[in-house]
Amino acid sequence: MQRDEEKLGRYFVNPPDDISLASVDLDHLPRHISLIMDGNGRWATSRGLDRSEGHVAGVKALRETITASVRLGIDVLTAYAFSTENWRRPQHEVDLLMHLFATTLVRELPLFERENVRLVFLGDLEALPRQTKEVFEEGLNETAAHTGMTLGLAVNYGSRAEMVRAARTLAAKVSDGTMSIDDIDADAFSDELYTTGLPDPELLIRTSGEMRLSNYLLWQLAYTEFYVTDTYWPDFGRWDLLRAISSFQSRDRRFGGVK
Repeated sequence: MQRDEEKLGRYFVNPPDDISLASVDLDHLPRHISLIMDGNGRWATSRGLDRSEGHVAGVKALRETITASVRLGIDVLTAYAFSTENWRRPQHEVDLLMHLFATTLVRELPLFERENVRLVFLGDLEALPRQTKEVFEEGLNETAAHTGMTLGLAVNYGSRAEMVRAARTLAAKVSDGTMSIDDIDADAFSDELYTTGLPDPELLIRTSGEMRLSNYLLWQLAYTEFYVTDTYWPDFGRWDLLRAISSFQSRDRRFGGVK
């Protein structure tokens, strides 16, 4: 994705002591950065606030990360917003999240228009409340022609369910004769995943210090570099993103081979 150097310089100003824009090689950025946004509830309770306040603050952190990624020229940014397991949370928290998804997307559409961001969703949207689903469909339609960064939001997403869905689709194609079993390979399987058409993530960022994947992009993360920070998601910002990218650029990526 093409960068606007003037906007980039204006956005990353007054850096902290340990990181700056000059610390990052802008010619070797990861094409696809993925986020596991963790710690909203703990951020809130540590401040004596209701967990809902953490989710609201988390939206602000995502907005900043989107803007920072656009300024840097990242091609794809994906974020784990709501898992298939999150339905087990208290009903009032689930209802709040669904309302927050809908209202936030309506509010952010001008940002997506201004920054030329294309929106895609990963997950089964059919199970979502009608209003949330309608707003998501509006977002897809409004941004479909945008040619800048692709923003993928994983909502009602679970990687195991995604892979079962892909296996069933391929099995149905073999059964009805539209595909031979010999045609099934890694590429054919990838084409049936929610991320079809997107490059696999090169960098996965997880906040709040948790060291697990939580049923997220299990197939796509095969050779992804992980960056885990103790920072709660609402406190994550542009400089944290640069720290993660700087760490990524220090890695020796061998993909199973030897250099």
